Amino acid sequence: MPFLFFDSTMILLIPAAILAIWAQMRVKSTFRKYAKVPAAYGMTGAEVARKLLEAKGLFHVKLESVPGQLSDHYDPRSKTLRLSSDIANGRSVAALSVAAHEVGHAIQDDLAYASFKLRQSIVPVANIGSQASLPVFFIGMLMSSPKLMDLGIILFSGAVLFQLITLPVEFNASSRALVLLEERGYLMQQEVGHAKKVLSAAALTYVAATAMALMHLIRLLVLRDSRD
Repeated sequence: MPFLFFDSTMILLIPAAILAIWAQMRVKSTFRKYAKVPAAYGMTGAEVARKLLEAKGLFHVKLESVPGQLSDHYDPRSKTLRLSSDIANGRSVAALSVAAHEVGHAIQDDLAYASFKLRQSIVPVANIGSQASLPVFFIGMLMSSPKLMDLGIILFSGAVLFQLITLPVEFNASSRALVLLEERGYLMQQEVGHAKKVLSAAALTYVAATAMALMHLIRLLVLRDSRD
């Protein structure tokens, strides 16, 4: 909906859009590269994930394989770690890196890691904000209603906050993953560097999403001020 309103403020979104496109290309190319590099230890992503969970005493966390590519995630509500089939069955450096990253989230949940808990607590607000904020704002704009525009900005701010909190959560999960893989010997020393590249590329997508959200918020504020 925001792209139905073409004006000079659209230029604010261009740098973030370029970053987002580049980040997606980077993560796909990096993953493809290291998905072809077999890990010397020879275990699958699912096997490594289970062993890492058990090493941390997380026997209650379920492990499931799900369809899709890079659809991997940890669900704190059901205490389930879901790995895409390529990751669950893969024996590459990329597969083990992604699997360990998701284990990092399970560990965050178990330790009540502050940023992780905060992110989970604002999920409902963020969902409402991401879905309703822009329609509310632009309806207010069409109706010349400052109150509706302000409400849209407030709702969208919740979505932006979610993106900001996501950054330390994801970076921390990747740091935990690298430490676990190296300490437990599932990756050799030279393979850790490859794993770091995989996880760093994935982190770029979160940085890009945050940048886009912030630029959207700035655009809304500029549009709001122009109506005063």
